[in-house]
Amino acid sequence: MKAIVIEKPGAPDVLQYKERPQPEPQAHELLVKVAAAGVNRPDVAQRKGHYPPPPGASPDIPGLEIAGTVVTTGTNCSRFKVGDKVCALVTGGGYAEYCVVPEGQALPVPANLSLAEAASLPETFFTVWSNVFDRGRLQPGESLLIHGGSSGIGVAAIQMAHTWGATVYVTAGTDDKCIYCEKLGATKAVNYKTEKFGDVLRQATHGKGIDVILDMIGGDYTPVNLELLAEEGRLVLINVMRGDETPVKLSAVMRKRLTITGSTLRARDTAFKTAIARQLETHVWPWLASGKVKPIIYKTFPMEAAAEAHTLMESSEHIGKIILLT
Repeated sequence: MKAIVIEKPGAPDVLQYKERPQPEPQAHELLVKVAAAGVNRPDVAQRKGHYPPPPGASPDIPGLEIAGTVVTTGTNCSRFKVGDKVCALVTGGGYAEYCVVPEGQALPVPANLSLAEAASLPETFFTVWSNVFDRGRLQPGESLLIHGGSSGIGVAAIQMAHTWGATVYVTAGTDDKCIYCEKLGATKAVNYKTEKFGDVLRQATHGKGIDVILDMIGGDYTPVNLELLAEEGRLVLINVMRGDETPVKLSAVMRKRLTITGSTLRARDTAFKTAIARQLETHVWPWLASGKVKPIIYKTFPMEAAAEAHTLMESSEHIGKIILLT
C-alpha cells in the first residue's frame, strides 16, 4: 500500500509518500480501506519527534482518525461486516491506503455525511466527550470556555456544548474567527490578541465566572483560568502549547473548591476508547444525523500532499478540520 511516512523528525517535508506493507488485522480488528484521514496537532508533534507513538502503534505512519470501508474483519469481530462504511479512532497509521482498527473504536458513518466529513469526527469528538462531558462534568445550564475555539476540537466542542444546553464562550486569534465561533453557537468570543479574556469574560458572566474551561494552551493562561473559574469550577487541560510550567495561586483552588484535571487520549487502552465510542453513538450521533451538530472542514488535500496539510495546520489560519484524501 501507499502511506505517508515520517522519514526523520523535522519540518513538514520529512513526510514522504512511500510503499509500506499492508497491515493484517488481529482477531478483534477491522481492516479498513481508507478514504479520508484527519490531520491533528498530535500528528505535527509526532512529526517533530515530540510525541512518540505508544507500543503497538505504527512507528512512522502518523494519523489518529480515519473513515473508509471495511474490507476484512478479524475472527472475533461481530458488529461490522465487509462493505460497511465506518469512521474510527486509531493509535497511528491513519495516513495510508489501509489501516487496522479495533472494532470497538469504530463507529458507523452517519448516512447524511460523506467519508471526508466522517474522518473529521473521531479524534476531536472522542477528545471533547472524554474531557468536557466526562472529566469536566459539564451540565446543561452551566458555562464552558473553550480556548482555541476555531480549532477542530474547538468547533466540535462549541456545537456539542451548545446542543447540550450549556452557555459557551471561546477565545480565538482573529475577529473573523470570533465571528465564526459565535455563528456556531458561542455566546461570546474573545480575540485574545486584542483583549484580555479574563477581564472580558468576568464581566460577561457578571462576576460569577466559568464552570468548565477546556484548555489546550497551558503556560501563562493557567493562573488566569483559575481566577476566572466559578466556585466548584473545573479546569480541563488537553495540551500545553504555551508551556507546562507556570506559577499559580493555590489559595484560589482551595477558596473556590476548584478541580484541575486533564488527559491525553492516544495511550489509553481499547476498553476506555470503546466506552467513549458507545457514549458518542448514544448522545452525539443523533445530533449529527439531525444536523444539530455538523462537521466543519476547512480544506482537503490529497494524501501525497500531507506536508502542505501540516504547513497549514502549523499556520493556525484554518477554522475547523484539515483532511487528507486517498
